[in-house]
Amino acid sequence: MKSWNDRLNTPGINGVKSTPRTVGDVIEGQPMLVPTARQVDDFIRSIPEGVEMDVRALRTALAIEHGAEVTCPVTIGYHLRTVAEAANEDLERGMTLRDIAPFWRVLDATTPTTSKLSFGADFVAAQRKREGLKP
Repeated sequence: MKSWNDRLNTPGINGVKSTPRTVGDVIEGQPMLVPTARQVDDFIRSIPEGVEMDVRALRTALAIEHGAEVTCPVTIGYHLRTVAEAANEDLERGMTLRDIAPFWRVLDATTPTTSKLSFGADFVAAQRKREGLKP
């Protein structure tokens, strides 16, 4: 089985595609970004300390950055978990908080992805508190 870092660094098929159907806030035919995990990681690393961004805002910002109207909601959920789990692997290998993607600036206690993390929500809450963000 691949490590989360392997998954993070696996080149994916990304790009802007026409949305195949209407789902939630994504309307059929809209130009939709399907990002790679690395693109999500890079964007999260650009969020300054003490600044939070919810998943919807992240999707919007990524889409604009890549010339699309929306970002695939399914892909972003998968990649957010990949980014967080890869960061946790890096911490376990001895990297510092400053060297990993600060995924807690996007994920909080109520984000569905947080409940799926292998290391639980307590770490996310602690990092958010450390940066003065709401739990």
